[in-house]
Amino acid sequence: MAPSTRTVGIVGLGFGRAHIPAFQSHGCEVVAVCQRDQVAARKVAERYGVPRVFERWEQMLEQARPDIVVIAAPPALHRPIAVEALAAGAHVLCEKPLAMDAADARAMVEAAQRAKRTAMTCFNWRFPAAMQRLHAMVEAGFLGRLFHVNLRYFGPRFADEEVAPTWRMDRAQAGHGAMGDMGVHLVDLVRWHFGEFKRLTAQAGIAHPSRTVPGGGRAGDAEDYCAVTGELVSGALVTLVASRVARGVTQQTIEAYGTDGALQYRLDRGTPRWWRGELRAVGRSGSFAPVKAPAGLPKSAGEGDPLEVVGKTTIAPLVKRFLAATRTGQSPSPSFEDGLRAQAVLDAVLESIASGGRMVSI
Repeated sequence: MAPSTRTVGIVGLGFGRAHIPAFQSHGCEVVAVCQRDQVAARKVAERYGVPRVFERWEQMLEQARPDIVVIAAPPALHRPIAVEALAAGAHVLCEKPLAMDAADARAMVEAAQRAKRTAMTCFNWRFPAAMQRLHAMVEAGFLGRLFHVNLRYFGPRFADEEVAPTWRMDRAQAGHGAMGDMGVHLVDLVRWHFGEFKRLTAQAGIAHPSRTVPGGGRAGDAEDYCAVTGELVSGALVTLVASRVARGVTQQTIEAYGTDGALQYRLDRGTPRWWRGELRAVGRSGSFAPVKAPAGLPKSAGEGDPLEVVGKTTIAPLVKRFLAATRTGQSPSPSFEDGLRAQAVLDAVLESIASGGRMVSI
């Protein structure tokens, strides 16, 4: 291992497995993985050449002492892992949602500030080429004054009633359902492109009330679909819908309309080279036309199973920014602060749902 090579430990190997090729593609040494299911963890370690496997994250921090800790465990564990990892001197990349609520997220932000370490939230859907191009156009004023924006993130993961229960169905572990899985990305994209939320109202539903949390005992209580309508600080209206029970589609879309133009973004996981995304634009007149957005990724980025492709095409660009920041101790966007601000919106969503759809200020 070269003296400058960063070492990485990963906690949680569901979606966390996607982080392994993302870091390895930048020359990092993934030295440890951690998961309670040791059989599955050892298979992952063998597949990617990871030398150490741990059952408990505390043991991983103490014994492997990685330079970087990736947190991809259930959100209920994010705060304790992050606080301990930062105190131990590690930089931290945490999966979304950043925490269970804004209070936990704020504690994580403060822990990173005390430690003077890089701390970022894995909002990886900022990084498809077409999304990056959309952001540049918005920043350049292409839309003019924004009137309204519509977003959706649909997937079929829990559409079948027979799907085995997971922690994602348990609000005590996940904090949220579809909004934590998917909707938080939409919240982040709204904030990144268009500015902060001012107020919102939300409604949600559970597709199959007969489902229980893992181990049974009680019904699953995390939403499977959620619709949010809100107002931004700018005065623009926003609507977003997240669903993990949408059969036949795994897709993200954004439509934004303003005084000077409009933009339409689409990422459809069922199409070739989906990780580039598609962008169309129209000015004050005419009709929508495609906008070119070169991906700038190696051909090998599209090779492997779906999780590996997600890692190499959408997480690896974030990792590049993360690694550059570790050399200066900075925390560029998407930072823990971005995760905290998104968490405040999620808190408002829960409050609105609990009240039957009342408008809630952020």
